[in-house]
Amino acid sequence: MRRVTVEWLHLDVDGATCSRCGSTGVEVAAAVEELRRECAPAGVEVRLVETRLDRADIARSNLVLVNGVPVEELVPGAGASTSACGSCGEFTGREESCRTVVQFGAVHETVPRELVREAVCRVAECCPPAGDDRTVA
Repeated sequence: MRRVTVEWLHLDVDGATCSRCGSTGVEVAAAVEELRRECAPAGVEVRLVETRLDRADIARSNLVLVNGVPVEELVPGAGASTSACGSCGEFTGREESCRTVVQFGAVHETVPRELVREAVCRVAECCPPAGDDRTVA
């Protein structure tokens, strides 16, 4: 069985995270659950790893990796950026910027499950990318 690892990195302060990262966590968990069912018949195991970051590593917060590669590097038209994150600032006591994902000009503070899904599908080759009408053999 082949394995694909989805890693969600986020700020963790005493077991809590910012609202942006929390929403990304919900999206990532939902995508992984769907992909586990979808990819199992193709012999692909999809794993979820959660990496908690401290304040010193906040620049990597809200990052989603597929087999060590950021999702925005795996999906056409996507890239990374940052924007002010008041929720992170509440944890650190200072103004903070947090990662965002940009795809075709749309800025996503929460990494969408569709983007995670497409990245995993491209790496695992176990499902057609979202919006693709091909069927898996």
